[in-house]
Amino acid sequence: MSNTINTTGVGSPVRADRLQTAIQLFGMLPILILLCIGFELLSGRFITLVNLSIVMQQAAINTTLASGMTFVILTGGIDLSVGSIVAASAMVSVLSSLIPGWGYLGIPAGLGVGLLCGLANGLLVAVVKLPPFIATLGSLTAVRGLARLIGNDTTVFNTSMPFAFIGNGALFGVPWLVVIAFAGILVSWVILRKTVLGTYIYAIGGNEDAARLAGIRVAAVLVFVYAISGMFAGLGGVLSAARLYAANGLQLGQAYELDAIAAVILGGTSLVGGIGSIWGTLIGALIIAVLTNGLILVGVSDIWQYIVKGLVIIAAVALDRYHRSRG
Repeated sequence: MSNTINTTGVGSPVRADRLQTAIQLFGMLPILILLCIGFELLSGRFITLVNLSIVMQQAAINTTLASGMTFVILTGGIDLSVGSIVAASAMVSVLSSLIPGWGYLGIPAGLGVGLLCGLANGLLVAVVKLPPFIATLGSLTAVRGLARLIGNDTTVFNTSMPFAFIGNGALFGVPWLVVIAFAGILVSWVILRKTVLGTYIYAIGGNEDAARLAGIRVAAVLVFVYAISGMFAGLGGVLSAARLYAANGLQLGQAYELDAIAAVILGGTSLVGGIGSIWGTLIGALIIAVLTNGLILVGVSDIWQYIVKGLVIIAAVALDRYHRSRG
């Protein structure tokens, strides 16, 4: 009798903990599956190889941005500037690709712009001590203006871009966009789950003061997470330039930050930090892409698509608050 009671007493919390972990990892996966089934029933054209390939390509750039955003939100911060960084990085990438004989310079140039912008955000947050919302809101406007200035407020084209294959080609039948986005997810998972740095990121999100007292160099870690967010946004800019053969400082990347934040929160990462999974972010990004593609297939107007996306973001934040209250 005693042994039975003991086993139940120990096993029950363990099972509950495992269940909670499973919910965090796969909580939105059933929603993703139901959305796919629902749009197939409504349109009859959703679950086809061609359309699913389109969905994955549509999700690729948002997945890339959301990967970097996950690092920031895990520390309890936010990065509103990623859409503007996409525009600036794409502009620099296209302009660099026009240099005779140095076309591939567009890739490191775009990544470098993203990294520099991210470092600037990190310094504003970690050293100047600005609230992340204010720091990155200022960057959103300033970097957007910079993108327009660099491109002379016009659309810049390069129809013979040497690295356009990463935006339009495939590797063994899998679009390069998808391959690169998934590689970004894998790198993020390794950093967050297999390194000491990842442990520090979760610790800062859980309790920044406690992390500082434990000897963690909080400022350095915060600079890193904003830098990697900027670099992922720079990669998003390079991918956008490669896909479009062009860049526009005014329009490219508009509202991309909202989709990235929505993907991260839908994936189960808490807005207050310390809780989340990069695999959940992938599922969240796929949900956003499925919604966009499915609504188009069933004939929903562009206006209603914005309304639905807005409601999804509200629902994601409400879900986050619900999980935190249960916690």
